[in-house]
Amino acid sequence: MKKQLYFGLLVLFISCSVTVMGQEKKGAAFNHIALYVTNLQKSTWFYKELLQLDTIPEPFHDGRHTWFKISEHGHLHLIGGSKGAREHEKDTHLCFSVPKLDDVIARLEKNNIPYENWPGESKKITRRVDGVQQIYFKDPDGYWLEVNDDKY
Repeated sequence: MKKQLYFGLLVLFISCSVTVMGQEKKGAAFNHIALYVTNLQKSTWFYKELLQLDTIPEPFHDGRHTWFKISEHGHLHLIGGSKGAREHEKDTHLCFSVPKLDDVIARLEKNNIPYENWPGESKKITRRVDGVQQIYFKDPDGYWLEVNDDKY
């Protein structure tokens, strides 16, 4: 009886340990977002030059992919081959924080890329209640982007 009790406690301890260890490994961690684009070169230029994202090696080497680092462990994958841009809602957007919003605005204006505030007023900036400033614009395939000066 005593051996069975010890064995039962040992099994309970091991199963609890595994459960605890399993919980440490559970949960999703952001890895990447992929955008299907019509013109890979144009979209690569857009994200590299306007948002100044750094490219990273991609494993396919097939001319259909560009990968960017967007955070310590997160990537943006552009995949060429889309048959055409689609209309997207502004509510569904990617957001990037930058040190100087004015620098991004200057690059957008230099390249004749329209931007707006949240209500849709051209060349206006939204100031949130917490003081963060933000603008919205579309990439070459119509995906909405928010860029803000949130301190990261």
